[in-house]
Amino acid sequence: MKESILRTKSYEFALNLVSTYKNLVAEKEYVLSKQLLRSGTSIGANIREANNAQSKADFIHKLSISLKESDETEYWLELLKDSNYIDFESFQKLQHQNRDITRMLISSIKTLKNKKS
Repeated sequence: MKESILRTKSYEFALNLVSTYKNLVAEKEYVLSKQLLRSGTSIGANIREANNAQSKADFIHKLSISLKESDETEYWLELLKDSNYIDFESFQKLQHQNRDITRMLISSIKTLKNKKS
């Protein structure tokens, strides 16, 4: 089931972001790291919330919120890399995870929208 894989991947991604956040805070980078943590962990939280959706439309809406948070997370990752707060290797790993989740979200949303009720 795609949502189960999505839930697992988003949780693993959130754990990696928590580690990144801890490293950034240790370097006294608070603002950008907090933004990354907030948007990145919100992806999985909204995916989990979607599992308790009241309707198909609500489910799609929650996944769409996750997609928006994923896009925002990509922004913060790029900013952290370009400002040299995270190294390129860390950036690539996190970006790859985030883009994988993004692709899965897009696919899930499209599939759900195309299904007959």
